[in-house]
Amino acid sequence: MIQKTMFNSSKRAVISTAVVFFSGIYLTQAQETKPVKDSTSDKQIEEVVLVGSRSGGRSKADSPVPVDVFNLKDIQQSLPQTNINQILNTIAPSFTSTIQTNADGSDHLDPAQLRGLGPDQTLVLINGKRRHTSALVNVNGAPGRGTVGTDLNAIPAFALSRIEVLRDGASAQYGSDAIAGVMNLQLKRDTGKLTGQLNYGGYLTPAANDHTGNYDGQQFQVDLNYGNKIGKRGGFYNITWSSQFRDPTRRAGTESGNIYNAYNAIEKRASEAGVNLSSYFNNINNLKGTAGEQNFVNLIHQYSQGVGYFDSGFQNNIQNANSITALQGLLGANYTDQELAYRGQTRKDFNQQVGQSKLNNHQLFANIEVPLNDDWKVYTFGGYSIRDGASGGFYRRPNQARTFTGLNIDGYLPEIHTKIQDVSLSAGVKGKWDGWNVDFSNTFGQNSFDYTIENTGNTSLRFNSPSTFKAGGLQFLQNTINLDFSKQFDVFEGLNVAFGAEQRHENFQITPGEEASYTAYDIYGNPQTPTTLSSDKPTDFFGAALAGSSQVFSGFRDVNRTNKNRNAYAAYADFEFNFTNWFLVDAAVRYEDYSDFGSTFNYKLASRITLTDDLNFRFAGSTGFRAPSIHQIYYNTTSTLFTTLPATPENPNPQPTLVEVGTFSNDSQIAQGFGIPKLKQETSKSVSTGFTYKIPSLNLNITADAYFIRIDDRIVLTDQFSRPTNVQVALNPNLGPVQEEFDNAKVNAAQFFANSIDTETKGLDVVISHNYRTGSVKLNNDFAINFNETKKVGDIHASDLLRNAGLENTYFGERSRVYLEDSVPKVKASLSNNVKWNDFNFYLRNTYYGKVYGADGINGNVYEHQLISDKIVTDLSIGYDISKNFNLTIGTNNLFDIYPTKNVTASTNNDQFIYSRSTSQFGQNGRYVFSKLTVSF
Repeated sequence: MIQKTMFNSSKRAVISTAVVFFSGIYLTQAQETKPVKDSTSDKQIEEVVLVGSRSGGRSKADSPVPVDVFNLKDIQQSLPQTNINQILNTIAPSFTSTIQTNADGSDHLDPAQLRGLGPDQTLVLINGKRRHTSALVNVNGAPGRGTVGTDLNAIPAFALSRIEVLRDGASAQYGSDAIAGVMNLQLKRDTGKLTGQLNYGGYLTPAANDHTGNYDGQQFQVDLNYGNKIGKRGGFYNITWSSQFRDPTRRAGTESGNIYNAYNAIEKRASEAGVNLSSYFNNINNLKGTAGEQNFVNLIHQYSQGVGYFDSGFQNNIQNANSITALQGLLGANYTDQELAYRGQTRKDFNQQVGQSKLNNHQLFANIEVPLNDDWKVYTFGGYSIRDGASGGFYRRPNQARTFTGLNIDGYLPEIHTKIQDVSLSAGVKGKWDGWNVDFSNTFGQNSFDYTIENTGNTSLRFNSPSTFKAGGLQFLQNTINLDFSKQFDVFEGLNVAFGAEQRHENFQITPGEEASYTAYDIYGNPQTPTTLSSDKPTDFFGAALAGSSQVFSGFRDVNRTNKNRNAYAAYADFEFNFTNWFLVDAAVRYEDYSDFGSTFNYKLASRITLTDDLNFRFAGSTGFRAPSIHQIYYNTTSTLFTTLPATPENPNPQPTLVEVGTFSNDSQIAQGFGIPKLKQETSKSVSTGFTYKIPSLNLNITADAYFIRIDDRIVLTDQFSRPTNVQVALNPNLGPVQEEFDNAKVNAAQFFANSIDTETKGLDVVISHNYRTGSVKLNNDFAINFNETKKVGDIHASDLLRNAGLENTYFGERSRVYLEDSVPKVKASLSNNVKWNDFNFYLRNTYYGKVYGADGINGNVYEHQLISDKIVTDLSIGYDISKNFNLTIGTNNLFDIYPTKNVTASTNNDQFIYSRSTSQFGQNGRYVFSKLTVSF
């Protein structure tokens, strides 16, 4: 049962608005006195859906499971959103996806969720064929953390005719991943015309350009689609090209932390005189006690006198300090504001780039079908996309040891550049053989993620550091062979039998970067080892070791090199019984065997009962599974993260900080040391029930579906295990070898993929659709609302070693619980109204996003979290048909410039993250205005 607490005043307002609106529709149409002619144009044509059925399709109302159909060709002209993720996030309440920021590769690929479950628990099909997933693993702090989803933004939305969303478990029909549901993307089949769109827009908001106002995040997109016939038997080809050029947005506040210390000021004065103080030492401790120490001290004395804002007392203290050690105790003093004024800088010059990343995206897709004769046809479809992205990391300030001021005296903002390439090709032959429908196909897909880190440095290399590093990359390949048979029999009121087999091959690769991207060097330019002496490690003036690797993103190391394969084999059978014209039963079974973890058997049973011509009840129950992705099994790397580590005896109240976090595969020594087992499949049980109701006199359709999903052995990415301290090792000697492995890997923390928990998800979907036609006016209204709640149930599946060490809540910690349970709105609703009048088109959509919570602890309590309150976002567009070939549309997304709740100060990282960077219902970019020219010939 949905808890009453899920309703607050804002939610009641949204529902009340819908009730009043549709009540008004009833009164308006009830007062209509003119008779309506019964013509073909006046009749409502039932939409036929293909997903969820192997009988050739059925109407939405007659489906025994809930299916949403979004006709992109009809609505895309009015929408401000241009990519699939953002379109669905706006129009589908059960779908959630937001743009990420400062999350490494996730900045360039938006994780998406259905019914609050993980991005990897929804199966994506194109033209009914399984789509490959991305190569990227979402390892940073964000909803969907630890998952591997499908890169929907590699597919041009302009190439699609519609999207079908099956909101029900379907593993018994389609295999792994279909726990939350299935999305089927149907490519266009149009022939005989050329269509195109030119789209330009940007964010017009006072928060633009780091809250100085004006306009940023400009986006220009061009889409072209052309199709034509092949032969005279119904063959065709349809080709789409899309190019998008997106500028970044900037939503940081004003850097409030310390930037310059006294040593930085003296170093600047020396630099202006042509003296680089960093050239006088490579390890400051080695300079102490030598003849060079006094020379260096004299340089400090000399150039400190050029710092005019040092008061006489501080100057005297510097002049009286006659050793490096004495100067180190003085020169760490903060002089940020004074030095900024001297250098003609402001604090905003040291802001991070917080907001959407920069992207250039180019896509080519084709859909081709050629009949061989009256019974058989060959088909192929697929595409290629290349996306170049650029996002910023954390600013390397001059007063930090990770900044080598000998090269970057003002610090620098490192950039993560990605090149994402995606290629897919499906080809097959289908037709009739002895009364059977036969479809034999091969579907290939490959996604690659390559990293280049720019405007950065390996500080341990000091003067010899390059500023650009090839940091390696990821690649995922999938090839699927399908053979499907189906036939309808004249039994009862109709019987459809389908069966088939599938073979799937997968390959996952990690390619290491160049050596300098992941290596720390000694003062002689040799890679550091565990036996490297402290005196041989480069330091800054204060004696802090200079970090190795490319700053902001450590490259994949040679030890991370991975090239792993696996194969899966499956067989299924599917039966649809129409026992009477009012009673339908679907039954499906599927067996799959994986080369790397074993086999699984799943089933599904669904039914639809027609009580009247306008009222159907439907029920479904199924088991499901999700095989651990090959990425999750073998992924391993090290990243620099801004995160809060678990408390230790030495640090009982940890604060967010930058740490080196290693993600290790389950066969690593560290994983074995913690007693973490190998991954196995997630298993699920789900039930749903609902009804569809039509009121023909009002052209009104209502559907409501309740669901319950239980998932056992859910795979999550653990929280970060801190390096065991000496106190912890003394209390638990079994942690000694683990501590040694941390030191060998040069990380502060480690995380793993593990079957950590069991969860339950329950919810309700309600959809109300209406259309009205009179004269030159056409009105379409759609209201949809999703109530959804996911909870961890039962005990955490931690090993005895973790329990005995008190680390059970790190295996699945509070932050992970928040990402699972509270980072996705429990209530989401949308009300859209579209009016077509003569040559004008008016589109209005209000989307309600329920409250969520941030993952960071506040007020020193890891179990207390910031509330990010519920909001309503309004989209508005007005279109005008200039002629039959041209349409101009102008509009806005987020008309009233709504932003999420601001972060509490402790979570802002010196006022950089004004809004949560990891949890947001609709992003943090504000009002988007756009113009769109659509052409058709």
